[in-house]
Amino acid sequence: MLAGCGGSDAEPPVAVPIDASCQVSAASGGTVTVGSGVPGDPALPEPSSGFRSVIKANTSAQYLVVTANPLASKAGCDVLKAGGSAADAAVAVQMVLGLVEPQSSGLGGGAFLLHYNATTKALQSYDGRETAPAGATEDCLRHISPTQQTTPLPNARASGRSIGSPGAVRVLDLLHKDHGKKTWASNFDAGIKIANDGFAISGRFADTIVANRANLLRDPDAVAYFLNADGTSKALGTRMTNPAYAATLSTIASGGADAFYTGPIAQDIVAEIQRDAAGPGAPGVLTPGATTMTDMAACQAKKRDPVCIDYRATVVCGMGPPSSGGIAVAQVLGILENFNMPGFAPTNVDLYGGKPSVMGVHLVSEAQRLDYADRNAWVADTDFVPLPGNGVSSLLDKGHLRGRTSLIRLDRSMGVACAGTIGTSLPAGLGLTEGSGTTHVSIVDAQGNGVVMTTTIESSMGRSGSCADSG
Repeated sequence: MLAGCGGSDAEPPVAVPIDASCQVSAASGGTVTVGSGVPGDPALPEPSSGFRSVIKANTSAQYLVVTANPLASKAGCDVLKAGGSAADAAVAVQMVLGLVEPQSSGLGGGAFLLHYNATTKALQSYDGRETAPAGATEDCLRHISPTQQTTPLPNARASGRSIGSPGAVRVLDLLHKDHGKKTWASNFDAGIKIANDGFAISGRFADTIVANRANLLRDPDAVAYFLNADGTSKALGTRMTNPAYAATLSTIASGGADAFYTGPIAQDIVAEIQRDAAGPGAPGVLTPGATTMTDMAACQAKKRDPVCIDYRATVVCGMGPPSSGGIAVAQVLGILENFNMPGFAPTNVDLYGGKPSVMGVHLVSEAQRLDYADRNAWVADTDFVPLPGNGVSSLLDKGHLRGRTSLIRLDRSMGVACAGTIGTSLPAGLGLTEGSGTTHVSIVDAQGNGVVMTTTIESSMGRSGSCADSG
């Protein structure tokens, strides 16, 4: 649940017989739960927050903040009301999100964001992705060591090997230096106050504690924070304070981003990454990561070129590599522009979207199959692995996308899609596991400047719920 504050084509639609068995009707109103709860459901491991039909769309003539938690939205709006910019609000929002939704976000994670400058009409993307340690090897997530060729313990994701130097604080610092109006320190006020005064655990937060209890038991600090004295999970509505988090925010507020990447905070993060023993609640061995104080100090954010595509009469832009998101959306739109999508628009359109057409859903899902096949085969971190052909332009080439479009049938699904051929390049690899520890923020300030930001700790609660986790 998101919490916020303040021409058609000429060609006729293609006539295709519709299989009535594909059409599902549902009663209006009530709660619609997304996610079946069965193993393998893509909504797992985090439960859905559901859909409430009583929620109405909000509009604003001045400024707008949309986040996953009303406390974070209010923090951003308060900054904008006081004359701050969208960049200032992004800092304030992230400091609160790291406190109230640790299942999805945190200072120990990474972030991608785009900033729109209303005066210059310029769009700039910022890369605050986590950075692998200098000591990482190509097999560090496969094997404990060259002589002990077994999987890191308890598994690759839950070990220290999966954690990189977190880039979220660094990228917000870079954004603030470019576009902030208020002081850096003032944007931490809401996070510090809420951490000291306390907040009530939300439903999604409470459900995620239960879902991640086995992992949380590996970390004594997580046990003390997320579980009750009797070992049960803290429930919905439980009031929590976090003075340690408030102290961390105060240190970063007064010392700048460098205070996070050097000194005691960085030392604590490195010590957690290098921890080799689980907690008393889940005894066992942890394979430590290779991150050092030098890695933390070397962590830097980068400005990148956004990825843009013309879709009919609209220019759509997103984050470029190392993110796959901008390319993915652009490919899907580049495929769909070859169909008369207005002919397959939803019917009975209302505040909640209306009733989708079967063909519209079919075409979007098939385009996504094709895009994800390309994404998994070709897209990588271009600082280390080049994209195929001429890079982004080859992946978004109209001819390439028309070729992909020709694979879509109107009477049935293609099933598993294969990647397209681009020059003589070799695929970068294959990744089938999607993380769940992610949150998204949208902000527009009074001057029309905008920030969209996705921050992540990679998996639900990060590694084990520790504040040092970065995914």
